Amino acid sequence: MSIKENIDVILERTKSAAIRSGKNPEDIIIIAVSKTVDAERAREAAENGLINLGENRVQELVSKFEQLSDIDVKWHLIGHLQKNKVKYIIDKAELIHSVEDLELANEINKRALKHNITANVLVELNIGEEDSKFGIDEKSVYEFIKSMEQYENIRVLGLMTVAPFCENPEEVRWVFKKMKEIFDKISVMKLKNTEMKYLSMGMTNDFEIAIEEGANIIRIGTAIFGAREYN
Repeated sequence: MSIKENIDVILERTKSAAIRSGKNPEDIIIIAVSKTVDAERAREAAENGLINLGENRVQELVSKFEQLSDIDVKWHLIGHLQKNKVKYIIDKAELIHSVEDLELANEINKRALKHNITANVLVELNIGEEDSKFGIDEKSVYEFIKSMEQYENIRVLGLMTVAPFCENPEEVRWVFKKMKEIFDKISVMKLKNTEMKYLSMGMTNDFEIAIEEGANIIRIGTAIFGAREYN
């Protein structure tokens, strides 16, 4: 199937999952994860309505940012971000999804101040506590979010997680449920520089369950662009 046909299927499935759980389908942001995909195929996704594009690597985001500068695209940095790479994307990423330590937050704040902008970020959690994944554990997240109040040039707009991969996505429903609980608790904490607006969770394998449990940003790669070949 073409990218357009794939997108039509995703839109339909997203709409059904939203309606099932009493949400407005228009409130769900679909990020087309264009990692390892060439710029022209990413362009095709944007031209078919998915103007939110997600990259895992700074180098790829910067490269495609330049190649697609003639169209309306919002870039999301969804992968692990190293401190020394912040300067390359601080003025390019609409939203940084993967803040999980104060050293990184400090660098983002410093670079945002230099550019006279406010950086929009999500705090990444590792609810499944997998060694292979980045993110803060559930016990530490409340203290961490409070610590983010010190950064004048950062706005925390929500939370992000990558659930463990399971053949049967029902097995990770608990992860999304737990994320929504944490999201709701932080929502009423009335913290400076924090507004719980986005819950970014759910990928090709499990996005419908993520939506049912409260996700309003989903990150879809394979179901749009096909399986990737990694070196």
